[in-house]
Amino acid sequence: MSELNKQAPDVQPVAADDPRLEGLGRLIAVVDRLRAPDGCPWDLKQSVQSMAPSLVEEAFEAREAIETDDEQGTCEELGDLLMVVVLIGRIAEDEGKFDLGRLAAGVAEKLVRRHPHVFAALKVEGEAEVLANWEAIKRAEREAGDGKVSALDGVPRALPALQRGSRIGDKAVAAGFRWEDAAGALSKLEEEFDELKEAFSAAGSPRGAEELSRADAAHKAQLEHELGDVFASAIFVGNYLGLDAERVAADAVRRFEARFRHMESALGGTVGGKSLDKMMAAWEAAKRAEGGAGESAHSAPD
Repeated sequence: MSELNKQAPDVQPVAADDPRLEGLGRLIAVVDRLRAPDGCPWDLKQSVQSMAPSLVEEAFEAREAIETDDEQGTCEELGDLLMVVVLIGRIAEDEGKFDLGRLAAGVAEKLVRRHPHVFAALKVEGEAEVLANWEAIKRAEREAGDGKVSALDGVPRALPALQRGSRIGDKAVAAGFRWEDAAGALSKLEEEFDELKEAFSAAGSPRGAEELSRADAAHKAQLEHELGDVFASAIFVGNYLGLDAERVAADAVRRFEARFRHMESALGGTVGGKSLDKMMAAWEAAKRAEGGAGESAHSAPD
C-alpha cells in the first residue's frame, strides 16, 4: 500500500477505464518517444533547468487565455503547460532525480495532508477556516523543516510584482496585520499618494524623466520609494475588496491598448502631429465605443 493510501485509505486511484487516463497516458507515451535515443534532438538536449522558462511562459499563456474567456485557447494552453510538466518529469527521471509518478504522488499526499476537513475528522465552518487551517498546516511543515518560519513564507520571489504583492498582503492579513475593513486600506492608499505628491514637489516637480535625472539623487530615490508605496497600497485595497491586482492591472492595460488603437484609427492611423484636444476627443469616442464608463479623459497621459 502506498504512503498516500496509508494516510487516506478512502482515496483510491481512479478506475483503469477512466477516460481521463487515456489522454494522460497518450501524452506520457508521446513524451517518452520524444526522449527516446532516436527521438527529437531538441527534446533530448533539454534539462530540468533549461525547461524552467518554458514552464513560466506556458503558465502565462494559459492565464491570458483564461482571463479572456477563451475556452478553446485555455484548453490548448493548459495542455501545453501539462506537456512541459510531463517532459520535465521525464527529463528528471532520465537524470536519476525523480519521475512523474513521484511528482504526482507527492502533491496528492500534500493535498490530503492539507485537507483534514475532507480526508480526516476536522470540522470547519466556511472558506475562511479552511484557509486559516491550510496556512497553519504549511507553517507546521516549515517548522518541521529548517525551523525558519515567517507568516510571509511560501511566496515565490519570481512571481510578477503585483501578484506577489497580493499574496504577501493576503498572508499579512491572515497573520493579523490588518485594518477593520477596506476603508482603512483606502485611507492608507490616500496617505501614500499624498506622500508621493510631497516627494514630487521636493524633487522640483519634474516635467519628465530628463528633468528627474537632473534632480538630487536623494529626492529621486524618495520619489521612486513613494511611488512604490502607492503601488503596494493599491494592491492591498484590491485584496480587501477581493480583486486580483494582477488581473485588474492587466485589464486596465488591455483597455488602454484598445482605446489607443481606436484613437489612432480615428485620427488617420497615427497620433503624431495631432493636437491634445483632438486626441482627447478621439479617446472619449473610443471609450464610448466600448460602452464603458471608465476613467476620465484627463487621466490619460498627456
